[in-house]
Amino acid sequence: MRVLGVDPGLTRCGLGVVEGTAGRNLRMVAVGVIRTPVTDEPHERLLSVQTEIDQWIADWQPDAIAVERVFAKANIKGIMGTAQASAIPMLAAARLGLTLGLHTPSEIKAAVTGNGRADKAQVTHMVTRILSLPTPPKPADAADALALAICHLWRGAMSDRLGAGQGEGNRIQQAEHHARSGAPNRLAQLHAQHQRATRAAAARAGAAGTRTTRRIAP
Repeated sequence: MRVLGVDPGLTRCGLGVVEGTAGRNLRMVAVGVIRTPVTDEPHERLLSVQTEIDQWIADWQPDAIAVERVFAKANIKGIMGTAQASAIPMLAAARLGLTLGLHTPSEIKAAVTGNGRADKAQVTHMVTRILSLPTPPKPADAADALALAICHLWRGAMSDRLGAGQGEGNRIQQAEHHARSGAPNRLAQLHAQHQRATRAAAARAGAAGTRTTRRIAP
C-alpha cells in the first residue's frame, strides 16, 4: 500500500509518500515541501499547492491520502491558511476515489514515537529510524508528512487491506456498486451531480461560443 502524507500549509506544505504494510518494513518513496510566496494572493497560493499535489498524485499513484486534522488555536488568523490548504488533498481524495485519513497531531506522534506529546525532534528522529533514512528529512514539514503516512499505514492499513481483499475496489467503485444495487450512497450522488454540472457548463460554454461567433461574423 502506498500513502501520500500531507502536512498542510500555505507557506510550507509538506509531502511524503511511504510504501509498505503494517507489521513490515516501510519504505520512503518521495518527500518534499511545497513553498508559496507570502507576497502572492491567497487564491494564487492555493492554486500553486493544488497544482503540486495533483502532480504528486499523478507521479506516485498513492492508494490513500493522509492529512493532518486541523484544530482551531488561539491564533485563528494564522490557522486559516492551514485549514484552507488541508481542503486541497481532501478534495483530491474525494475526486479520485482514494481513501482519506485524517489524523490528529497526538495520534501521529503516538503512532510514530509512542508518545502523543513528543516534540518535532523526536518525531523526526523516529521517522528517520522507521524508514531507515541515511539523514533526517528536512525541514520539519517534510518529516511531519512522512510521519502522517506512517501513521496511516499503521493505523488504517488493516481496514483498507480488508476492503481490497474483498475485491471492493476504490470508493467510487464501491459507491457505483451501491447505486446499482438501489441503496442510497452519498458519494455516488455527489459524483453524479458533479458530472451533470460539468456537462451542463460545457454545453453552456459551447452555446455561448456559437452565439459569439454569430455576432462577430460579417
